[in-house]
Amino acid sequence: MPIISIETWPLKKEQKPLLMKEITEVFVKQGIPAQAVTILIHETELENWASADEQHSIKFKDLKR
Repeated sequence: MPIISIETWPLKKEQKPLLMKEITEVFVKQGIPAQAVTILIHETELENWASADEQHSIKFKDLKR
């Protein structure tokens, strides 16, 4: 019973169902029943995320969200 945990910036509400569907399909192709696949999405705001000491809210300020 796989549990897939995704750490990401906030996603658009309409993106999530397709993401979950496509991830599930990867496991189904490996013979795992879709009902056994659990997906958890953990969304972290850009101001709470940094790389090389630079907040992503600053580093990616021009990113369309």
